Amino acid sequence: MRPARYSFLPLAALLFAAAPAGAQDDAALIASAERAAPAAVSTNATIYAMAADGSMRTVREGTTGWWCMPDNPATPGPDPMCGDANSMEWAMAWIGKTAPPKGKVGFMYMLAGGTDASNTDPYATAPTGGGDWISTGPHVMVVNAMDLMAGYPDTAEPDTSQPYVMWPGTPYAHLMIPVE
Repeated sequence: MRPARYSFLPLAALLFAAAPAGAQDDAALIASAERAAPAAVSTNATIYAMAADGSMRTVREGTTGWWCMPDNPATPGPDPMCGDANSMEWAMAWIGKTAPPKGKVGFMYMLAGGTDASNTDPYATAPTGGGDWISTGPHVMVVNAMDLMAGYPDTAEPDTSQPYVMWPGTPYAHLMIPVE
């Protein structure tokens, strides 16, 4: 699935941001994005990047149905990501503050790791109260699978060395699974 051309809130730039237009060349954006998943997934994935105005642009057309986005320079650690079409629909719902699509479980890779402002607030753009960013390390995510997350930890300060639920109690709760 190809996302429509949206103009997102600054929040979207925090999650899916690439450097502002002109700050990195397309080759660097592609190389960053491809770090998120195994080569079998990322090599022929569509690469999207966020422009400074919040609009998404296609850096490279793919052929597999997978998509990737480069590291977000606004966060303190690496966080490129790749996902399937269902995860893009879930992400577009999250960004648009709408309900995720019913019955569409998605899968995402973040093999370069990630840094998150909050494990409980899907719209946090920085840690609250002088707290630290959550460093997740390499992981995969299962999104839009509410019934499958029962029994997994869902605390505000997760142990990122084991599977846990991020953004519990929200429509955007998802399972974070560390990998080596």
